[in-house]
Amino acid sequence: MMQLSEATQARFAKEVAKYPADQKQSAVMACLAIVQHEQGWVSAEAEEAVAAYLGMAPIAVREVTTFYNMYNQQQVGRFKLNICTNLPCQLRNGQTALEHVCGKLGVEPYGTTADGKITVQPSECLGACADAPVLLVNDREMLSFMSEARLDELVDTLKKAS
Repeated sequence: MMQLSEATQARFAKEVAKYPADQKQSAVMACLAIVQHEQGWVSAEAEEAVAAYLGMAPIAVREVTTFYNMYNQQQVGRFKLNICTNLPCQLRNGQTALEHVCGKLGVEPYGTTADGKITVQPSECLGACADAPVLLVNDREMLSFMSEARLDELVDTLKKAS
């Protein structure tokens, strides 16, 4: 099983402290986010380590990891682009935006460019339906009204990033 560093354990402890002592499993999402921030994704070994730390069954942690698309279950590129393809965005070219970016980068949905820099994946609702098509960069930055020209500009900028 993966060993958690002292720094990671300290970050976990800070999250666990927010809950009553008998409910430390409530910190599972925060702990998974910490692991992902540190490693870029959540491996099966990391899930087991989180489960052990929180006193949970590993399958319970796995259920959380697989339910939310914000947790990467495989290694992703330096830049992860989640493009909303939920129905409201579909009606405003969400699927077209996904296909355009994939075509420009030469990857399939959920694929990563050969240089390992950019991963593209469809996403469920990002909560900005009126701004479609929308996408989320690295689970942090929301971009709205992403026309093909704006998508091209974003991809070109990310490709140039060192």
